Amino acid sequence: MIALTQIAGRARGNYAITVSGGILAAIAVIAIVAPWLSPNDYLHTDFDNILSSPRFGGGHWFGTDDLGRDLFVRTMMGIQVTLLVALVASFVSLVIGVLYGAIAGYVGGRVDAVMMRIVDTLYALPFIFIVILLMVVFERNFLLIFVAIGAINWLDMARIVRGQTLSLREKEFIEAARLTGVSTFRIIVRHIAPNLIGVVVVYVTLTIPQAILVESFLSFLGLGIQEPQTSLGALVDAGVNQKESASWMLLIPGGLLALILMCFNFLGDGLRDFFDARQSP
Repeated sequence: MIALTQIAGRARGNYAITVSGGILAAIAVIAIVAPWLSPNDYLHTDFDNILSSPRFGGGHWFGTDDLGRDLFVRTMMGIQVTLLVALVASFVSLVIGVLYGAIAGYVGGRVDAVMMRIVDTLYALPFIFIVILLMVVFERNFLLIFVAIGAINWLDMARIVRGQTLSLREKEFIEAARLTGVSTFRIIVRHIAPNLIGVVVVYVTLTIPQAILVESFLSFLGLGIQEPQTSLGALVDAGVNQKESASWMLLIPGGLLALILMCFNFLGDGLRDFFDARQSP
């Protein structure tokens, strides 16, 4: 508990962490709470206010879309879906990538060579083509997006974890655990993985924007989140079609998407500097 308090105290001194983390927390809280407080439903169509411009006194703070639906509520719902997809996909890639990379790096030899060749082979596969095939075979399933995005992000995680594990396995405490008869799995889980937290945390903050971009790109192509659900990528796609007559449909979700991505990138840079400072003498 004392160690966590000290870490939190040091992190507060890093403006990249505090500012970007505070903005992301505020966006997440507003996205969750605001739809409950708004008098409008994200599916309700106001035929008297189709493509209405943003106005604070008219009940539609972000205006309405081409079907008369409140863009504020739909934007908040889109942020929820985008963050959920990114977090779950990053968690999937984290679990698979850390275990896969740690096993390959610790065992080494032919096992490492075979496992890394599998990663290289998966890198060569066209991701968009695979997603299209999955959508055709299994239809457009919300959970399928988690699997599709997590299935590519873990490859980078596995390579980074493998490189760190190759250096960790030569440390004295790993040799001591091996000589005392500790099993390979317990060494990986109890000794290797905890020492990878710094690298993993930093990389996860950088994979989340990647997952957001992939989800937004798929939704922009019409392969991601489908109506009546929405995401920031789907809202940007809808805004592009109305950019001349209703520019707010593109600028508002596009601006929020850019802000979220920027905050995650700054958060990753801040965490990297924080962990580098902790490791330096």
